[in-house]
Amino acid sequence: MIPPIANRFVAGESPAEALEHVRQLNDHDVKAIVNLLGEHYDEYDPVEADAAEYRRLVADIADSRLEACISVKPSQLGLDIGEDVFRSELDEIVDAAADHGVFVWIDMEDHTTTDATLDAFEAVVRERGGGVGICVQANLRRTRADVRRLADVPGKVRFVKGAYDPPADVAYTDGERVDQEYRALLEYAFEHYDGGIAVGSHDPAMLEYATALHDRYGTAFEVQMLMGVREDVQYELAEEYEVWQYVPYGDRWLSYFYRRVMERRENLRFALRAVLTG
Repeated sequence: MIPPIANRFVAGESPAEALEHVRQLNDHDVKAIVNLLGEHYDEYDPVEADAAEYRRLVADIADSRLEACISVKPSQLGLDIGEDVFRSELDEIVDAAADHGVFVWIDMEDHTTTDATLDAFEAVVRERGGGVGICVQANLRRTRADVRRLADVPGKVRFVKGAYDPPADVAYTDGERVDQEYRALLEYAFEHYDGGIAVGSHDPAMLEYATALHDRYGTAFEVQMLMGVREDVQYELAEEYEVWQYVPYGDRWLSYFYRRVMERRENLRFALRAVLTG
């Protein structure tokens, strides 16, 4: 059982608990991106187990008629074992999801996996004509070129600032410069993409910038935010825009919870209050 201190950020340990959270989100007109927690497997057994659970999950989402999709991590699907393993497992999940009309997001991990992840995304989405999305990170120096590359690819692109800590030779380390890059990436996408833009940010300034670009170019977009972070804002935005919440679940919740708590002071204060009042 996930303790109260963590269940703000993780929907539960089972698919049923995750889908119940999705049901509650849908009541607020917020859709869900469901992620089974797990990453960096160097043995095949957990890869196979998680891939099988994702295939069952897309069937459960379709059967329940919920507004939800899934998101997978490359290292969860065996990228650390081999690129061929990752691609094989990804293909099977995407095929199963397509059979059930469920969208698949591919998360982006640290900078050493960017090429393999982008190559796999482009191959699978061009073959199937859509139904898959990818994440790009504004803090990486390469991302402007990657965003131009993806302009005519038939999928969706999620724009985030970047949660990892890459070295300075491949990434911008100054927060203001990352913000500058994020704005530039959004402007290029709103001007050159035919929809398929996901603004993955909790930063009010970036959300305001995205809505201004939408008004200027008329390009369709969606907002994506994390479970447990500014949920009141998510509900407010959903009154006017398409909003998706990233909903993690599973028994590997501890490391994910730790990252969420450490990345924002507001989250740390919430965790401390839970300890003191729990």
